[in-house]
Amino acid sequence: MKKLISTAVVAASLSLTAGMVSAADAPKTIDQLLQQVKTERTAEGKVNAKREAEFKAERGDKASLLQREKSALAAEKQRGQDLNQAFIDNERKIAQLEEDLKTAQGDLGEMFGVVKGEAGDFAGKLVGSNVSAQYPKRDVFIADLGSRKQLPKIEELEKFWQEQLFEMAESGKVVKFEAAVTDIDGNVVNTTVHRIGSFNLTADGKYVVYNPELGLIQQLSAQPEGYQVAPIAKWEATTSGAAKLYIDPARGTLLNIFTQKASFQDRIEAGGVIGYIIIGLLALGLLIGLERLLTLFVIGSKVKSQAKNVANPGNNALGRILKVYQDNKDADVETLELKLDEAILKETPAIETRISIIKVLAAIAPMMGLLGTVTGMIATFQSIQLFGTGDPKLMAGGISMALVTTVQGLVAALPLMLVHAIVVARSKTIVQTLEEQSAGIIAEHAEKRAN
Repeated sequence: MKKLISTAVVAASLSLTAGMVSAADAPKTIDQLLQQVKTERTAEGKVNAKREAEFKAERGDKASLLQREKSALAAEKQRGQDLNQAFIDNERKIAQLEEDLKTAQGDLGEMFGVVKGEAGDFAGKLVGSNVSAQYPKRDVFIADLGSRKQLPKIEELEKFWQEQLFEMAESGKVVKFEAAVTDIDGNVVNTTVHRIGSFNLTADGKYVVYNPELGLIQQLSAQPEGYQVAPIAKWEATTSGAAKLYIDPARGTLLNIFTQKASFQDRIEAGGVIGYIIIGLLALGLLIGLERLLTLFVIGSKVKSQAKNVANPGNNALGRILKVYQDNKDADVETLELKLDEAILKETPAIETRISIIKVLAAIAPMMGLLGTVTGMIATFQSIQLFGTGDPKLMAGGISMALVTTVQGLVAALPLMLVHAIVVARSKTIVQTLEEQSAGIIAEHAEKRAN
């Protein structure tokens, strides 16, 4: 290509030179013009001949290059065929060697399969074992043994069953060791951890659990019931003999389930606004009942004291009735009876006031619970309509409100009905005492009038 360009440049320069010459020395006669044409023709022929020779030489180079590339392609094809055949031969050799290995192994192959299966299962047990909280990373060797493709060595098999024996021995021990415990706020505290076999871990009077994913000993987000946690401190302080302690036979599974158990506060919150209203009704009714009981107790005590001293009426219900009698001793029986009845009627409202409110609250509480039930079911059906029944958690809120408010309504109504019955009985006792004293006064006055 470079030769072609150079040739073209030479030809162009010759033509340009010829043009310049012809422009400078223009032929003046026919003979001069003929001579100039022949001269230029001769020069042009030489240039064309040179160009033709260059083209032929370059064509020869291209043909040689093409032939060389064809030879290289044929060589690569042959090399590919040779490699493919070598690959097939190697595959056959590997298959034959594997077959020979299986034949040579004999029963060892079956034994190795059993070892791999047992190692895999045992590694999973070690990961979640509470013993690993004291002796971590024991599962690394066992997991590696279970994932191998070659036969284990005798030493490795011995280490395998030694680890099994070690786990069995530690599962029957009650020990304590120093370790880092992560609390629910993420703070790490170094403390003494007590291990009961492979069942439970305790620390500082509380249950703790081993998290195999993080390799940490963590406090439970919520401890079990108080009666289950109370014996831990005493048990940890015991150095000899026996002490009571609750253990988790599921090795921590039940403890984790207890952390998800709804607390009393969670159940109260599940009732929603209606639940809080029911609680308010219960509190109001109990306060009224307590106030009435105290008031009636004071009134009853004064009435009993006054009944022992009828000659000196005081500032109490019976004393005021006696005062009416003393002011109307000269009246006839019918008039005195009317006066005393009027006095009793004046004292009765102070004795029976607000008692009916307790009864009304006792009746409203279960109705509010029923309202919460209906509201919760409406919310549940709305969740089903919007999201379907695929996820029960979406319906849990409405169902919780439906059930909790019903319970709250009944729980509120029962003590309110009991308080109402007690207050009514107490008030009736006082009113009956006043009526008995009034009837006695009237009878005594009638006898005096008859004599």
